[in-house]
Amino acid sequence: MPRPAVLRLFLGALLLSGAVGCSRPEPAPRGVLRISQRNEPADLDPARATLPDEFFILRALGEGLVAPSPDGGTPQPAAASGWSVSTDGLTYTFHLRPDARWSNSSPVTADDFVASYERLLSPATAAPKAGLFFMVRGARDYATGRLQDFSAVGFQAPDPRTLVVTLERPMPRFLDYAASGPWIPVNPRVVARHGRLWTRPGHFVGNGPFTLVEWRPHQRIVVQRNPAYHDAARFHLAAIHFVAFDNGEVEERAFRAGQLDVTMAIPFSKVEAYRQERSAEAHRAPLAETRYLSFNTTRAPLSDVRVRRALSLALDRAKLVDKVLRGGQEPAGRLVPPALRDSADKEPVLGGASADDPAAARALLAAAGFPDGRGFPRLELSSWVGSAVCEAVQAMWKKELGIDVVLVNREAKDHLASLAAGRYDIAFMTAIPDVADAANLLGDFASGSPGNYPQWSDARYDALLAAAAAAPAGEQAARLLAAEARLLDQVPLAPLYFNSVNWLMRPGVRGWHQDPLWTRFYQDLSVDEPE
Repeated sequence: MPRPAVLRLFLGALLLSGAVGCSRPEPAPRGVLRISQRNEPADLDPARATLPDEFFILRALGEGLVAPSPDGGTPQPAAASGWSVSTDGLTYTFHLRPDARWSNSSPVTADDFVASYERLLSPATAAPKAGLFFMVRGARDYATGRLQDFSAVGFQAPDPRTLVVTLERPMPRFLDYAASGPWIPVNPRVVARHGRLWTRPGHFVGNGPFTLVEWRPHQRIVVQRNPAYHDAARFHLAAIHFVAFDNGEVEERAFRAGQLDVTMAIPFSKVEAYRQERSAEAHRAPLAETRYLSFNTTRAPLSDVRVRRALSLALDRAKLVDKVLRGGQEPAGRLVPPALRDSADKEPVLGGASADDPAAARALLAAAGFPDGRGFPRLELSSWVGSAVCEAVQAMWKKELGIDVVLVNREAKDHLASLAAGRYDIAFMTAIPDVADAANLLGDFASGSPGNYPQWSDARYDALLAAAAAAPAGEQAARLLAAEARLLDQVPLAPLYFNSVNWLMRPGVRGWHQDPLWTRFYQDLSVDEPE
């Protein structure tokens, strides 16, 4: 073997070796897929879940009327075997499967769906993703308390196998919204019996291909194949173990030790080593996801748009992607990622505060009363992941603006709770739409939206979004582009990069598929026994 090749292999072995690097792979139980779970679920209730990590599990335990298509096309039949649409585009009639069963063997009925959606839209539930139902007639008014009678909302069950959904206005992409995770139903009788404890093993009843058999917080969650599921023949795994890891390095070592089949990520420092030396295990895919900094606009000096603009302009996004991440990410000059843009939207950057211009940043900060950073308060920059990105941002602000920020790391569910309550200064955050629709992503920053973590309210932005929602399909993209331009001009957030996922997977895993919205598909998935 030529010496350069020997050297490359030796260096790769050094990079990938560790205390467990030479240990023999630990055999997995037969037919069990072991997947890393980075963030502990705050809830396994479709009405209250927010994290992709929670919906990874919920999509194994339940299904909505329709389900996302693995190829990104029209949603597929799920609990409903078919549907029809009225000529005016306002009414969808879903026909439930006669063999649809809850995991306790009771039939899934249209009334179960109506009760699930009434519960989710109830103001008392305060569902964080209730907006995914607002195209349904009366849903927004019921969720905000302006309408008290749920029978006036556009959900009717004329018989146990028929669910009729009436929309406020025609919406060609309605089925994409109905395929999102919060549309997964709950068993209303089980919820009534156990209250908030209904999601625990022994109580959980779902209508999906797997059942919940174990939940050891911060250790693992186990789901087991449900033989009573209507399409059980397409689900070949006996069980899935979602194994908790709060550290990427520990997760990677567990993979090398044979304790995992699929990881959530690859540590930044080891991405290239894996891609060069163990390419059969290293995988990469672009996501419809934007990582950004959220500014709490209710707190001074972040309430000053000049300060927010200065903080954004001082960031070198290309350096962040090329020198820190090195995993296929792209610098973000705007919020909406390429995967969600209209085909006519060719503009890569809308400009404004998303450009990199340290000189302009310093001038703005001085105009706001903080020349060379003097007198600027010591703010916190919080996150839920490893601190490499936030450390880079911290260093850039120190170098270009002369200001110091304190880095704070929290568990994901605590980080989200702090943002939702406005208990933060600046936060590293991720925008992951539930639907491949720019309107869904931009709608999170409308006044009063549960996803409006900057606590920002702008009447002009709200009006632009409303105009886009009411516009004919051919005009919506231009209206949304105008709304996005307004968002970037006012800088309640600073886009950083469009994300890609890098993960490790054992070659014996067959049929793995996930889409750019972090949806995982468990049908036709199998795992070979380790040799």
